[in-house]
Amino acid sequence: MFDHLPPLQNLRAFEATGRRLSMTLAADELHITHGAISRQIKSLEDHLGIALFRRLTRKIELTDAGLSYYGVVTRVLAELSRETELLRRRGDSGRVVLSTGISFASKWLTSRLHKLVDRYPDFDVHLEVTDVNVSFIEGQVDVAIHYGNGEYPFASCERIMTETVTPVCTAEYLARLGVAVPADLGRCKLLHENRMNANWETWFEAQGLPYPGARGTAFSHGSMAIEAAIRGEGVAMGRTVLIADDVSSGRLVVPFPRDRLEVELGYDLVYRQGHYSHPKVKAVRAWIVDEIAAFEQVRSNWLLT
Repeated sequence: MFDHLPPLQNLRAFEATGRRLSMTLAADELHITHGAISRQIKSLEDHLGIALFRRLTRKIELTDAGLSYYGVVTRVLAELSRETELLRRRGDSGRVVLSTGISFASKWLTSRLHKLVDRYPDFDVHLEVTDVNVSFIEGQVDVAIHYGNGEYPFASCERIMTETVTPVCTAEYLARLGVAVPADLGRCKLLHENRMNANWETWFEAQGLPYPGARGTAFSHGSMAIEAAIRGEGVAMGRTVLIADDVSSGRLVVPFPRDRLEVELGYDLVYRQGHYSHPKVKAVRAWIVDEIAAFEQVRSNWLLT
């Protein structure tokens, strides 16, 4: 059945050359010589009995047959690579790869991660930090904690924490600006997190106050706005999960803890479909549920004041 298939190395050379339309770039990518790439492409064309590339003066192009074959080869190699990674990862039963976003990792997760390691000493925990929702089809991540809307293609999820936002700053800044009532924040420098619907404008509107305008610095990540507030640069609209440890330590204060906005997103435990009872997912779930229970007890102490 497979007797007439060309060698895999020739297919890899063809895929890289077809994608980059350059034998030189393909050779660099595969760490072989230009001559080796050229020979592998020629061998593949001889094997098929048809030209796959048009060799022009300063460039190469895929022929119609080459373009059609390229689509098939790309798909097959991608599927083969994906399934190979899945099998390799299944054999690596002692490693747990946990993915989460930059702000959540820096302001909440990393200070608690050691408890997961202590709780499951047989697991080698790897934390990958990215704001991109990872693909569980590729099998490179076991569990993720996403700040999102609860919808993740080809994955299952559980909402583990909800979120609100509230103004936050240092005690010194609060005293220096003489902030006593919500309207006083209109005189302050406001620190913004981009792309949040629950923002300063909606907060002032909820208080029945005029919005003073987007004065102040805007940041791509909530953790950056919080760090700016800690430095005394202004008042941030802080996500209560991200600010909790800084409030508990006294680095930040919450001047109006009852004046909070619900956030359209929340924190979700995300994993591969059908893996609800997988040992790695169960381990992370058991740990994170206990951590959140302890955290919510602390958070409620200042949210209800």
